[in-house]
Amino acid sequence: MAGHSHWANIARKKAVVDAKRGKLWSKLAKAIIVAAKHGSGDPDANLRLRYAIDAAKAVSMPKDNIQRAIKTGTGELKGGNLEESIYEGYAAGGVAVMCEILTDNKNRTAPEIRKIFEMCDGKLGGSGCVAYLFERKGVVRLPRKACGEDRIMEIALEAGADDVKGSDDLWEVTCDPAAMTGVVQALEAAGMAPESKEIVRIPTTTVDVEDVDTARKVLSLMERLDDHDDVQSVAANFNIPDAALAALS
Repeated sequence: MAGHSHWANIARKKAVVDAKRGKLWSKLAKAIIVAAKHGSGDPDANLRLRYAIDAAKAVSMPKDNIQRAIKTGTGELKGGNLEESIYEGYAAGGVAVMCEILTDNKNRTAPEIRKIFEMCDGKLGGSGCVAYLFERKGVVRLPRKACGEDRIMEIALEAGADDVKGSDDLWEVTCDPAAMTGVVQALEAAGMAPESKEIVRIPTTTVDVEDVDTARKVLSLMERLDDHDDVQSVAANFNIPDAALAALS
């Protein structure tokens, strides 16, 4: 799925830039606040909070910021009035798009997201219009140089993973969200340190976007949504063939 790999590479590079300017820290703080709000402030008892903290540590978010976000979520500090919502719609070419949102003002966020869709020839849809095209999965990424294919397949699958795929520089292990802790622990016990671990929405079917102009609009929508302060994550079911990717480069 060239399109997904292409967007994943863009998103990883963008995350590095966002982390440097503190923008990513703000999004991660929101994730920690909501996780603590709906669970507890103890990451050992709150799996969602543990994953949020791990993501924050992976981009060197200061410990004080993490603790402040936890206390905000548990009510010890003010400012935890964030609401979760899912926005669904279509990008150019009929590509399905899902956005996970955390906002303190839905009346502001909704029209801003709708405008982003429209700017890129997309359309915001109703609840459930594309959700059935995605499934939630745990995704663990490791440097490809960490080990060989047979070894990582053996360890990951025995620990409950569904699949292991390789790209030029990464192994990507997918699993049921409930199995992710066990998979990560098994990999770490074997001396393999994950580069990242997250729960994401993976498309069950994909749409080929062969037209270069349409592909550019789809990628522009993904980047604009990802850049919005209230958008925690974006998922889409596009696949851009290599020929179209080459024309975009």
